[in-house]
Order: sequence, then C-alpha cells, then structure tokens
Amino acid sequence: MNQSPELLLPAGNPEAFFAALQAGAGAVYLGLEQFNARGRATNFNSRQLPAIMREARKKNVKVYITLNTVVKNTELPKLLDVLAFLNEARPDAVIVQDWGVFYLVRTFFPNLKIHASTQMGTHNSQGTQYLAGLGFARTVLARELTLNEIETVVKNSPSETEVFVHGALCYSFSGMCLFSSYTGGRGANRGICSQSCRRTYNDSGKQKFLFNLKDNQLLDLIPKLAAIGVTSLKVEGRMKPAEYVYRVGAAYKMVLAGSHRINEALHLLAFDFGRQKTRWFAGGEVKEAVADDSSTGILAGKVERVDKDSLLISSSLPLENNYRLRILQSVGTEPVHLVIKKVTKEGVFYRVNRDNLPVSAGYRVYITKLQDIQFPNKLEETRQLPAPLNGKLKNEIFTKIQPVKKERGGEKLYFRIGSAEWLKLIRFSELDGLFLSFSKQSWLRFNPADALIQQNRDKVFVELPRFIAEKSLGFYAELVQKMVDHGIRSFVVSHLSQKLMIPEGCRIFTSENVYVFNDAAARFLETEGVENFVYPFETDFETLDSMQHKNGIVPVFFYPELFFSRMPVQVENEASFSGDDTKSRYRRFRKNGLTVVVPDKAVSILQHKNRLSAKGFSSFLIDVTWDTFSKNRLKTLKTRFLKSEQIQPTTSFNFTKGLV
Repeated sequence: MNQSPELLLPAGNPEAFFAALQAGAGAVYLGLEQFNARGRATNFNSRQLPAIMREARKKNVKVYITLNTVVKNTELPKLLDVLAFLNEARPDAVIVQDWGVFYLVRTFFPNLKIHASTQMGTHNSQGTQYLAGLGFARTVLARELTLNEIETVVKNSPSETEVFVHGALCYSFSGMCLFSSYTGGRGANRGICSQSCRRTYNDSGKQKFLFNLKDNQLLDLIPKLAAIGVTSLKVEGRMKPAEYVYRVGAAYKMVLAGSHRINEALHLLAFDFGRQKTRWFAGGEVKEAVADDSSTGILAGKVERVDKDSLLISSSLPLENNYRLRILQSVGTEPVHLVIKKVTKEGVFYRVNRDNLPVSAGYRVYITKLQDIQFPNKLEETRQLPAPLNGKLKNEIFTKIQPVKKERGGEKLYFRIGSAEWLKLIRFSELDGLFLSFSKQSWLRFNPADALIQQNRDKVFVELPRFIAEKSLGFYAELVQKMVDHGIRSFVVSHLSQKLMIPEGCRIFTSENVYVFNDAAARFLETEGVENFVYPFETDFETLDSMQHKNGIVPVFFYPELFFSRMPVQVENEASFSGDDTKSRYRRFRKNGLTVVVPDKAVSILQHKNRLSAKGFSSFLIDVTWDTFSKNRLKTLKTRFLKSEQIQPTTSFNFTKGLV
C-alpha cells in the first residue's frame, strides 16, 4: 500500500509559515533573500532560518529552500555564500532550476539534498530518470501533465515526484516564458514576473483575456494521486496570505485523511480568495480553463453610492470589520484596496469607511481577506551566523569551473530553420551548421537519404523539441536512430534528459532552452559531454561579457518564443494580435499541438557582431524558425552579419537594456 503523500505548503512570510504548520503540512517551502522565484514575496532572512528549522522539527515538518531562479555569473560569489550557509543549516532540501546551481551544490556542498524545480520543465519519464541519475532526490513535474501521464512518469521514476495540486497556473510552461522579460526586462526565470498572461490583449479590435488561466484545484483527484504513488502534493502560494495557506492546507489535509470529508474541504476552499477553478490537464478541463477576469478574491457585490466619508455596498456576503476589499471599475482596470474599519448594516446594504478612495457607483467589490484567523508574525532571529565562504575556497571553486582550455577556432555561423522549404535556399558552404527545428509532420516527410542532405550531413543538426509528451518518446527515439543510420550524427537537445536518446559517438549541442547564464552551468555541460550550447535568448551583454566560457553560440537574429504552452488559445486574427496598447504586435503559431506566441518584430544584434568578436565570442546563430519565408532573407541576414550591420525593423530584447 502506498504511503500517504506529503502535503507541501508555501510560506512567503512568518505568518504563512505558522499557518502551514497549523494546517497540518508535512513540509513547507520558502525562499531566502535572493535566488528564489517569488522575488516579490516577503521571504525570510538567513537569521530567521534556524528558528524556522526548530519550529518545523517540533512538528516533524520538513523545510525546503527555493533556489529556483537562473543566476547571473556576477552573482556566483553571493550564491556560494548562501550555499555555504545552507550546507551548515541543513534544510531538508534545496529546490533548483539553474544547472550551475545544481553543479555547485552537487560538487562542493554535499550536505544538501536537491530537488528539481518545475522550472526545469520535466514532463516525461525520461526526464525523471535522467535527473535521478544525476543525484536529484525529487522532481517537481510540469503542471501540464494529464493524469495518465503523471501515472506513467511516477511509475517509471527512480526518485521522488511532486505534483502541483492547487493555486495559480502559468499559461506558458514554467521556465519557458519570455513575455515578462521581453516587455520589460523582468524575467520570470529571475523571480520577478510581471504576469503578462493576466493582461488583456487586442484581438480584432476587442480587449480580451487570451491567456488568463483559472486557478488549479485538484482536490477530488487526491485519492487517485495518492494511489498512483506521487510523493508530494504541492500548493502554490508564496505570494498569498497566511489565511489562504491555512484554509487550503486544512482542506487538502482533510481529504488526505479521508475522501468522505471532501464536501467539508470544498467549503473551506470556497474562501481561498483565488480565481475561478479548473482541474486543467490532470482533470481534462482544458477547453474552459481560460477566465474572463484576472481578479483574485470573492466577488461580493458592487458600490451602490459614494458619500463623502463612506461607501454604500450591496453584498451577497456579510461584511465585517478588518475584512480587506478590492474595488475596481471593470475588468482590466487598476483596483483600489480598502480595509474595513467601520461597518454598519443599512437594510440590505453595508456602509463602510471610504478612506478618500477614488471610487464611483457601480464599481465591483471583491473580498480578498477575512482576517478571521490570527497566526504568529514573528520569528526569533539568531545573532550569530556562519562566516561567509572564505576567499581562498571561493577562488578554488571558481578555478574548477573555468573552461577546459581549447584552441579558439575561426568564426562559426549556424542557421536554424523551422520548415523544409528553407532547405532549397541554404548554401551549406557558407555555414558551419544547420539546425533543423521541424515539427513531427515535417520529420515524417523528411528524407535523410536526399543527396543534398547526404553531401552535407556533417553540417546537419537534428534539433529535438523542448516538450516531448510521454507518448511521443518512442517517435523521437526512432527519429534519432533513423538519422544516425543515415550518417547524421549531430543533435541539438532542448532538455538535457534528451541526451539519453543520443547514441555514443554523436555530437550534442544544447539549445537556448538549456539555460547557461553562468560559468558553473557551462562547466556542468562540459562534464556531461555537451560540445556546445546556445546562450539564452533573454540574456544581456553584461552577463555574456562576465563569463569565462565564451565558446558558446550567441543568438544574433531570432524571434523569441514569448509563450510556449500546451494550452490552446482562441484568437480571431490568426496573423496578428496586439498588447492592450495596440503598439506591440504578436503572432500565434501551433506546432506539434503546442501554442507558440512570438513578437511580430525579430530580435537582432547583428550590428554588434564585431563587438562580440572583440570580446572573445566566435560562434553565432541566425534563427529564422518563425520568420516569413523569403528567397532573399538568408542572403540579406548573412550579408548584414558579415558587415556587422543593423537590420530593421527589429528590437534588441535585453541585450542592451539589461535583464533585471
């Protein structure tokens, strides 16, 4: 009989931590001051961690620390101090996304157990097997899996598995969203997402919520997930208040204790103050998963009248002192917030303090917090912390992550194409490699025995997609073998676990989806036999310049995949839609059943090629996967590249303005 799964609850502040303990958590996860994916949460400082550990141990509750962002090279010295501290503090695990963080923990801080964040995008059994082989104790699975897929992955996973069961959903696969980064340099992979999916977009003159997902709620699937053998059930919410953590945690604890209490648990969840709910892929509710309102909280009623010092509100729920309200004019407008200090009942209405807020009659009123449960809000802070890692040890570590010395070759140029029609325009003599980023249908039509391909097979790279559903693993394994049988032995993997498909003796590059933001990540790839890698599309010049590993491939022309999602989206204007300001325009594509959203303008730093060469970079990528097919396009791009000239209309993404 399977052991009951661990209930894993979030803690974004001391109150939420104590709420999680009181709700019956088996484990809590929380972030310290840096390197966690909820940078806008209150989080905890290092002096509070010993007290957290003591309080958790009293209740036999585990503590996991989130280090689940990508780390810039210049941040490695601070990261080493954090890892040295955690190595002494001994939390039950650290949750990581960045391959550099993983490499440093595994190699230099052996006291720390490692969990793979959902940001790593692990979505099939091959992924969990690969991670387990590296030493990960647990994999947090991608949230987009069906129940059957979860069952297969868990059954074939040699290590622990964790599944999100409640809370906010991202439209894009976690770790694969560039929208926030593209529109303002605030990277979701850096923990400061601006929630682009919660905004309205202009589609054929109408403002719509196209990507705004309802909240996840898998309460009724808990018995099935437990029977499958999932190790841990995770509740999202480090940005949420303690009241949310307690109510949601208590509800799931009830059902874990016995499914007969599900109605009681559902009553508790009615006051979690989230969005509308969906069971999404796990529950087969994909079609209705997009909400037409991004507001959180419970819609109570509306403002009926505005007086000088008070508001008259009609509400379907009783209003009481200390309740917190969100009041807004309409969907998409900025809300105002109000704490009820004085309330009186007037017939069927409630009169509350106005606090001079800019509110008018007709505005909608949401209850966002009841304030009916109180939790401790302070943690003892230890006076003495371990000293930072000394300079000598840091220097030894930095020496060990430097690149293996290689003779710098001449300049190399790679192209990436997304369809076979580009092949007739390719001049292999002018390239060092061609990445074929094809759909399954294109691969079925592709003939590796074609004379042109065979004549240039040493320059042909077969690129595997960043998402391979469990049922498609066999297709891509057969594809790899078919290519090898025809002498094509160069591959680009978009998830490191795809290495397991590649026979020995083949060349392996990694795509930009395998993030290399620091020298530790680049060094790790070397140890894994990866010959070369593409730097992330959202990187900046400061990060590139700071790295000793300058042998990677710099993307100099591309259309970034702002959203990469398993979730379909309904767009009337197939060719283009725009942001709510109508200035930023986007295009939507479907590939292998996935939704890809790209900007209508390419990113180009062709004009900086000479600057990059002077800094020591010698390999470059021109990517026309999402470009409009044109006979002169490749020639023009190659010419601009050689001359280090700008091409318009384009943008420079984060390269010049920087990534926060």
